[in-house]
Amino acid sequence: MAVLVAGGAYALRDPSPVGYFTSAEAHDRFIASYQRAMAQLPAPDRTLDVRTGYGVVRVYHFEGGGVPDAAPLLLLPGRSSASPVWADNLPSLLTLRDVYTVDLLGEPGLSVQQRPIVTDADHAQWLHEVLRALPEPRIHLFGLSFGGWTAMNLALHRPEKVAGVILLDPVLTFANLSIGVVLRSIPVSVRWAPRSWRDSFTSWTANGAPVEDVPVADMIEQGLQSYAMKLSAPARPSEDQLAQLGVPALVLLAGESRMHDAADAAEYARRVLPDATVKTYPHASHAINGEHPDEIAADVATFLGAGGR
Repeated sequence: MAVLVAGGAYALRDPSPVGYFTSAEAHDRFIASYQRAMAQLPAPDRTLDVRTGYGVVRVYHFEGGGVPDAAPLLLLPGRSSASPVWADNLPSLLTLRDVYTVDLLGEPGLSVQQRPIVTDADHAQWLHEVLRALPEPRIHLFGLSFGGWTAMNLALHRPEKVAGVILLDPVLTFANLSIGVVLRSIPVSVRWAPRSWRDSFTSWTANGAPVEDVPVADMIEQGLQSYAMKLSAPARPSEDQLAQLGVPALVLLAGESRMHDAADAAEYARRVLPDATVKTYPHASHAINGEHPDEIAADVATFLGAGGR
């Protein structure tokens, strides 16, 4: 019995220190779904592969209107998603200024992780190196869900080029994850689980919205099924850390988010952030970016216009 247990553990071990696609076929399926989802976006005018100390990061640039030479927006997607998640938001955001989108390093996408990311400082460092490679002197970070945590994490650790942070229902930033999302995420973290479980979880986070035949949802499903992530768990920043944030912030929370208690998160953000606008969309789910794209763009425009940012 001991030999069988040891043999099973050896067969199931996963010694890779970095994220990877589980097979060539899985990679091909993901790329096909990624390309279908990307077709929903305006065509980028530049595609960049930025080499960092942690891997190569895929970045797209979209030329927008608005204020000439203004600090652009850099959009950071949620966990297990990538640049196509911004399909509903780009048309309205591009009326404001230029936009970059990023495929997060160590997540399903076209970025390629090459070095372990094991601390919050590591998460900040690779993104800092991306910003440093871009020509603009200052950039606004715009993060959704885990991308919101990523934006705040960079602003707290390496704020040199950060002009401001815009957070859409950020997780593990102003409130802990709900028990519901923790329990429901456990079975879908198993790659061999049936697709119906992952579709059900994705729909649940959007408060029951259908996900069948939705290109972005299919991309997320393919990523969950085919990519093994090797990232340290994000740590929620302390109250003292948040109180030292040195850039303005816009926090837009989903009132009906199942990820956390939005009311508690809003109250906490208003209390601890030194220079922040905090707003709750009462009837929004965690899929707030696709539900309220024009309202979000209007709030972003107001935020960017304040003080000539």
